[in-house]
Amino acid sequence: MKSITVFCGSSFGSNDIYKEQASLLGRTLSQQDIQLVYGGADVGLMGAVADGALQEGGKVIGVLPYFLQSKEIAHKNLTELILVESMHERKTKMNELCDGVIVLPGGYGTLEEFFEMITWAQLGLHQKPIAVLNIDGFYDDLIKLVQTMVDKGFLKQVNRDMLLMSDNIDELLEKMRNYQAPTVGKWISKEKI
Repeated sequence: MKSITVFCGSSFGSNDIYKEQASLLGRTLSQQDIQLVYGGADVGLMGAVADGALQEGGKVIGVLPYFLQSKEIAHKNLTELILVESMHERKTKMNELCDGVIVLPGGYGTLEEFFEMITWAQLGLHQKPIAVLNIDGFYDDLIKLVQTMVDKGFLKQVNRDMLLMSDNIDELLEKMRNYQAPTVGKWISKEKI
């Protein structure tokens, strides 16, 4: 993996561990010579992951819609800042620039980005690993919900297994390196339930 997109919050959250782990992820990516692609802002976890990567001399590409340039405060020290017209264009560009995705804590926007990327993978539009850094159990309830989708017949186990999870950065990166995309379709017929 040469380039990883990170989706995360534009806030720091209520626990310092979120910022600490975001910064550590940025540093770790740079130390492993992995380019960081992220949302381009200088605030919250977005700024922390970028600053962590930049502190270690890493390459950091931000992708930011014009309309968020003033609201999210574009990071001034990036290797490259790409300005785009829309949120959809932002995700498309971030997908084009990466070999995999890591999701950190965040709000609606982070979840929307995460679910679109894993849906694209489920549909076979890409074969990239999608990983969640489950800092301090932040995504525990999401993991339960995804398992409920399987249990209730709305998601195949093989598609649930596409979601890589860990609370440890090095372990998560190792899972991403070893990821093999499923070769079965996403659709569930009544006969197969």
